[in-house]
Amino acid sequence: MTLDRPYSILITDDDQSARETLRDIFEPVGFRTHLAQSGEEAIEIVCGQEIHLALFDMHLPKLSGLETMEIVRQIKGVLPMILVSADRDQHLLRKALSANAFCVLSKPVSRNTVIYYVTRALEKFY
Repeated sequence: MTLDRPYSILITDDDQSARETLRDIFEPVGFRTHLAQSGEEAIEIVCGQEIHLALFDMHLPKLSGLETMEIVRQIKGVLPMILVSADRDQHLLRKALSANAFCVLSKPVSRNTVIYYVTRALEKFY
């Protein structure tokens, strides 16, 4: 995969190793990454940086990934967002899609799967 521009991805997960694993997947293929450990930190980054796509873990300390997505949507309008959860079920899927998530990925995510969905989301939005 070759990027025609340097897209920025926001990776939000309270698990440091999960954040770093995703960063290590995206940076070698040309993405710029911003890491956040909470929904509040993610919102600050969205307000202060150019972000092209956001990945949110569902289970974060104060705001859930879904709640963070809803706030980011109010601030940013159209921004492709992907929710990641270890307990993906139909209820969560419905809630995420009604919050305009591009998709919901199950944890642990494979390198190929996450790159595939991020690429598809960027192609659709940009």
